Amino acid sequence: MSLAEIILALVTLQRTGELVLARHNTRKLLAHGAVELAPGHYPLIVAVHAAWLVVLWVFGHDRPVNVFAFAIYLVLQVLRGWVLYTLGPRWTTRIIVLPGAPLVTSGPYRFLSHPNYAIVVGEVAMLPLALHLLLVALIFTILNAAVLAIRIRAESRALQTPHHSIAS
Repeated sequence: MSLAEIILALVTLQRTGELVLARHNTRKLLAHGAVELAPGHYPLIVAVHAAWLVVLWVFGHDRPVNVFAFAIYLVLQVLRGWVLYTLGPRWTTRIIVLPGAPLVTSGPYRFLSHPNYAIVVGEVAMLPLALHLLLVALIFTILNAAVLAIRIRAESRALQTPHHSIAS
């Protein structure tokens, strides 16, 4: 098994685990009166991220690893962990509004209103670059930017609703 395959296997496990956690948190939030907003774009987000991972497996499984780019990717994983820790049970991959709950303003949310999206932008670029896949990094950065434009617009509208919390 190559180093690239080990990295891709770990990333695949991480993403799968995050989806399980997101589903668990979403069910609990909805059970406590939360509502999902703007779900129509969610399949597009899933498709882009799934395609990104598949393309990385197809073209990157036997590639050498750029240690510098991979180190940046690892730093992004620490930041991702900070976001998940900060949001705790409110973290999900969907836009979930919990009426009456305050917005999260601690952790990375002190510095950015959408820290998770900034991290994802970096991840989508850095993992392909770590596998010397410049074209993959470019294509998926553009696709991810298009999806995030839709997502952030929808989430920003939801954030303008008074006394609501966004979990994402």
